[in-house]
Amino acid sequence: MNNYKISEEDRNKLLSLIINLTKEEASLKQALRQQGENNRSEKEQIFLELLEVFDTLESLLNYLEYRHEPDDRVGKRLPKSLKSVQTKLLSILEKRQVLKIELSADQPDFTICQVVAREIRPDLEEQTITKIVRQGFTIEDKLLRPMEVITSKQE
Repeated sequence: MNNYKISEEDRNKLLSLIINLTKEEASLKQALRQQGENNRSEKEQIFLELLEVFDTLESLLNYLEYRHEPDDRVGKRLPKSLKSVQTKLLSILEKRQVLKIELSADQPDFTICQVVAREIRPDLEEQTITKIVRQGFTIEDKLLRPMEVITSKQE
């Protein structure tokens, strides 16, 4: 069996290195636990916010389902009620840096827009956006979902 000898100085360096690595391991484990707790807390917050939206929709659906006689006031309030649900959802998204794409021109920006259909419109310039079919979103600087649009074309 081979016996290896190390100097007192090398032994102390190794011991110091082992102690530092042990401390760093404990610190990393603590940071990982904390990050896990933070992630769970954020997830719970998202679910609570979504449950608020669910409650609003459930209340609206129950009202519509159990209302026996038609009421013109309900029909007039329905768009406003649905708009409030949409506003809540957008608020939840915005808190997480998910932003609605806003166009600054009538021409599609193909880095953020996807043309899903074309319609003949001789009164408009070629490839003018005539309708937004589905809203697009970004998260931070990344495209999450492109905006889907219909554009004009000449005959």
